[in-house]
Amino acid sequence: MTQINTSNQKSSQAVLEVDNYSVDFWVDGVWYPAAIDMKFQVQAGKVLAIVGESGSGKSTTAMGLMDLLASNARVSGSVKVRGEEMIGAKKALLRKIRGRDVAYIFQEPMTALNPVYTIGFQIVETLRNHFDMGPNEAKARAIELLTMVEIPNPEGSFQKYPHQLSGGQRQRAMIAQSLACDPALLVADEPTTALDVTVQAEILDLIRGLKDRLNSAILLITHDMGVVADLADDILVMKDGLCVEKGTADQIFNRPVHPYTQQLLAAVPKLGSVAVRTLSKEQKSQEPVLRLKNVSIEYPKNGRIPAFRAVTDFSLEIYPGEIVGLVGESGSGKTTVGRAAIGLLPAVEGSIEIVGRDISKPTDKELREIRRHTGIVFQDPASSLNPRLPIGESIGEPLFLSGDAKGAALDKAVEELLDQVELPRSYRNRYPHELSGGQRQRVGIARALALTPDLLIADEPTSALDVSVQARFLDLLQELQGKLNFACLFISHDLAVVDILSHRIAVMQNGFLVEVGDRDQILKNPQHEYTKMLISAVPVPDPAEQKIRREARLALKK
Repeated sequence: MTQINTSNQKSSQAVLEVDNYSVDFWVDGVWYPAAIDMKFQVQAGKVLAIVGESGSGKSTTAMGLMDLLASNARVSGSVKVRGEEMIGAKKALLRKIRGRDVAYIFQEPMTALNPVYTIGFQIVETLRNHFDMGPNEAKARAIELLTMVEIPNPEGSFQKYPHQLSGGQRQRAMIAQSLACDPALLVADEPTTALDVTVQAEILDLIRGLKDRLNSAILLITHDMGVVADLADDILVMKDGLCVEKGTADQIFNRPVHPYTQQLLAAVPKLGSVAVRTLSKEQKSQEPVLRLKNVSIEYPKNGRIPAFRAVTDFSLEIYPGEIVGLVGESGSGKTTVGRAAIGLLPAVEGSIEIVGRDISKPTDKELREIRRHTGIVFQDPASSLNPRLPIGESIGEPLFLSGDAKGAALDKAVEELLDQVELPRSYRNRYPHELSGGQRQRVGIARALALTPDLLIADEPTSALDVSVQARFLDLLQELQGKLNFACLFISHDLAVVDILSHRIAVMQNGFLVEVGDRDQILKNPQHEYTKMLISAVPVPDPAEQKIRREARLALKK
């Protein structure tokens, strides 16, 4: 039914063979299917991309291959790696194969990496578990891997803990750990979710290099159709646990047959695809909701790690009803600015004002008052939600703590917020681990909007959303903003999303604001070389065009 055969294969040997493969979850006395009768192969030297909406079963399919699902999961059928059956295999065999023959890049690096060990220790542990290496040799190899994935200051990052790295840097560290053993099969579950476009391009080159150098097979799970166009040889489209269409990248992108595939491709944002958004004269005449003036932010000295200035001399104003997109590479200071803007980080220089109040060095009382007017959607939904609370309680907590709603009124407000982010009301009793990555992100969005804030800080709010849900969310955000007139600082590495939403775009590099202007000015006539580089690295959802862009970018690097 879903067998994929490709021509011009480097090897007739399938590294991964999946046949009649199904996954079910036992929930409240009922088995719920998550993947149904899957059947596919991944050949050596080939990339198979599994695409589909959040909750379609993509990640579940990938996790079940190596028995990585929760205890309430039931897996049936056949999964063979290099001819070795994995379903029902002994734990010792699975431990041997995981990491060495089959490596995973997980969707959420903050929860996949161990928070109590340094990045370097975790990579060294992987190497020494699978190879006869001494500690010095393993450390040298770990630093080489960190250098390969372009983490800034690899020797210094080797000693850092996951929370001390930005989201994109954590993702790169996990990729380095996954590539440590040069695996025969790489399962990449949203490998570029937290990465800016320039680093994403480098990571895709890195994965492509692994495939070509070692003839590795790659199973790619992603919602980013630009990434699929850049990397995939074949594509399998999933919806509600079923494979609805399969074929080569050229067939799926240029001649899709199934209506769902057509809908999925139509939802992909493209640069310059929407009209320019402008503020009204009335909005421009009002006082800004957020004003940052000559702001510098430092992270203090921590043990042997010296103080670090993350942002220098940053100035920006955001007006009621305005969305300002903040873009730049991972580690450029975007998230630091966003957190300082609602008082989570103090400014060492300059001033920060929210609705006319200076919060540069706020008291606890001032912060409590200001946070009634602000909301934030964090980059990593799994680590920002309390794993012990049902999502209904997480969403309703701001309303309860502020005293705005209790009892039946609180229940009704939670249900309305779930409706706004298009989650079933029945999900209010589920826990975060029972939701997909995209569903967890929508919970975070609902929580941030609970108090109808004057200012919303959106830190990569669409990073975990597939394109169709992302399109609905972007429409929703614009509708809500039209009703509530809140200001929004929209932090993202996805320039196509920023293009759709933003009135103005600000570009950061290494802690400095290098360019700011309206959308047309930034995207069509960029002045700074760094902005030009960012735009050139954006992947496009067209395999032929993306190949031309990739070759042109690589030629420029040479």
